[in-house]
Amino acid sequence: MKNLLNPLIKILILTSICLSICLTATWTFAAPAWALTQIKISKLSYRPCEGKSNMVLGGGVMAANCYMVHGTATNPSGKMVLNADVFGRIYDANNNNVMPERGRLGSIDELPPGKSEFEIMISVPASQAEPLQLKQFKASGFTGEVRRY
Repeated sequence: MKNLLNPLIKILILTSICLSICLTATWTFAAPAWALTQIKISKLSYRPCEGKSNMVLGGGVMAANCYMVHGTATNPSGKMVLNADVFGRIYDANNNNVMPERGRLGSIDELPPGKSEFEIMISVPASQAEPLQLKQFKASGFTGEVRRY
């Protein structure tokens, strides 16, 4: 019985040492957690893109119009926000959702603390009637660099 107990004790000791090393390494070398910052979007408007009159969506299946959406983004964090994702809904003149499968419309590379002007480009099927209605816009980002693969 004593011979059987010795290898079991050795396995338990080695397992606990490995677990301790893994937990210590994880906590010691883990990247800092950056808090998600909510960005308020206001003063929205849009205009046609300059020099882009005929676009094609879906690999040549559907004609599209290009628009630049611009507005004011308010960063309340007191820190630079990087890669802020912009979300919102866009409807045409007949209240049809222009992008029903998309909530994320683009991104803002850098947002300093306070208010900043921003602009994103969108493509809308040419069959959608103007004027466009820009609703429920918001953005969120991190106060540290986020790797995008």
